[in-house]
Amino acid sequence: MNAEQPNNPLHGKTLEMILNELVDYYGWEQLGYYVNINSFNHDPSIKSSLKFLRKTPWARKKVEDLYLRMLDRR
Repeated sequence: MNAEQPNNPLHGKTLEMILNELVDYYGWEQLGYYVNINSFNHDPSIKSSLKFLRKTPWARKKVEDLYLRMLDRR
């Protein structure tokens, strides 16, 4: 880990990496349940989800928070 942010589990992770891990762990259906956005619930894809999340700070925050909860469960 980087010495500048030793306690930040998001440091060094791209949004795409986070999203891929969430999809692998939860699947699209459960991910759409936890973060209710169209790009997760209707014809989901990494590309469309990334496009939406990069433009929508509240949705990105929910995804990052869910990722942190997932890390705590592992």
